[in-house]
Amino acid sequence: MTMRLRPAALLASITLFTAALAPPLAAAELEIPPIQYHQRTLPNGLQVISVEDHASPNVAVQMWYHVGSKDDPQGRSGFAHLFEHLMFKSTKHMHAEQMDRLTEDVGGENNASTGDDVTNYFEVVPSNYLQTLLWAEAERLSNLNVDEPNFKSERAVVEEEYRQSVLANPYGKLFNAIDPYSYTVHPYKRPTIGSIEELEAASLQNVIDFHGTFYRPDNATLIVSGDFDPKQLDAWVDAYFGGIAKPATPVPQVTVQEPARKKNQHYTVTSETAPLPAVAMTWLIPPASDSTDLIPLQIAAALLSQGDSSRLYQSLVYRHQVAQQVGADADGRVGPGLFTAYAILASGHWPAEATKLLNEEIVWLATQPIPAAELDKVKTQLLTRELLQRQTAQGVAFALGQASLINGGVEHVNTDLAALQKVTEADVHRVLQKYVTGAHSVTIDYLPQAATAAPATGKGAAQ
Repeated sequence: MTMRLRPAALLASITLFTAALAPPLAAAELEIPPIQYHQRTLPNGLQVISVEDHASPNVAVQMWYHVGSKDDPQGRSGFAHLFEHLMFKSTKHMHAEQMDRLTEDVGGENNASTGDDVTNYFEVVPSNYLQTLLWAEAERLSNLNVDEPNFKSERAVVEEEYRQSVLANPYGKLFNAIDPYSYTVHPYKRPTIGSIEELEAASLQNVIDFHGTFYRPDNATLIVSGDFDPKQLDAWVDAYFGGIAKPATPVPQVTVQEPARKKNQHYTVTSETAPLPAVAMTWLIPPASDSTDLIPLQIAAALLSQGDSSRLYQSLVYRHQVAQQVGADADGRVGPGLFTAYAILASGHWPAEATKLLNEEIVWLATQPIPAAELDKVKTQLLTRELLQRQTAQGVAFALGQASLINGGVEHVNTDLAALQKVTEADVHRVLQKYVTGAHSVTIDYLPQAATAAPATGKGAAQ
């Protein structure tokens, strides 16, 4: 989840290949040239991954910190997200927002995002500015000014984002409630954006302690992709990052294990702004490193929800006209992830109707034959999205970061594409039956406050 705007290419669901293009790709597995990456680790623990590519005179620089919302202190949700903002403030040798000047003023760009497991900062600049950007990233790693003015100003920004994305968005409270209701003990239950109450309760010392705990070289991965000389890159990395000390204390690790669900759970959340009801259902799935199961689950989610020809759209929106919007997702994380299906309803319809249809479509997909053309089309769409991302230095760097920090190892940047092409109908059936139709669900009914006549759909805590 990002609280600064991500590039559209990172988030867009790209479906440029039509069904007419699927048969040639399905006839034989594509031989995709692997990304030729180089990796090393500095004595202070900083991991460095690089890919040399002179196709364009640009270079992408990304710093991935192994800290996300799951690492927020107890009772202080939103700290990882808060630091996404603080890292753009002043340092010992840079003015506030100077990262914008070092990138945008030379024709480049910069941004950042916060997730459950990571916080990343990314820039693209003309390649002759690589040295400057490496110095700047080392500077804000080692010399950030974590002071009262910066803390208060960025806390106010984060709180306003919460008001806009959660409170003002008609369905913001629904999507913000998915993690808290889906996990019982794992810190994934803390929403990435945090809460106004917990941010207001935080002190400057809390923030300083968080920074010292997680923003350190042995908890970071530097990724450089694009037009550079490898020997020169190594020399600059050694010069700017090599002298940053590794703390003596170990980095805290989340060791909490989320227990298997023992029964279905049903909750109700109310909204002051939603014009129509909605419903979301979740199931626990394995970590992203379990690519044998996660990749078929991602294909199952795409079969259910990708495009107007998808199964959920055809059933809930087109045939039964119960919903105006539907979706499904297999969200892989370092720890246990979530398989989610949701529907925002049409006028005059209620969560119970959508829940029944969502379950029917998922069971049908899990048990009945999947037309080969449908499976091929979805696999082609997912593969195309990955390949299109890798046409830029920035996209290659994102793929490397996702593989290294989330998917279990940098080698997944190449092996997961081969695994995607090998997924069969039997694989889709197996993972759905194991993790979804054969497991317990959490269902969240989302009701406008004025909707007092909704049919009873289950028991749970009202919010």
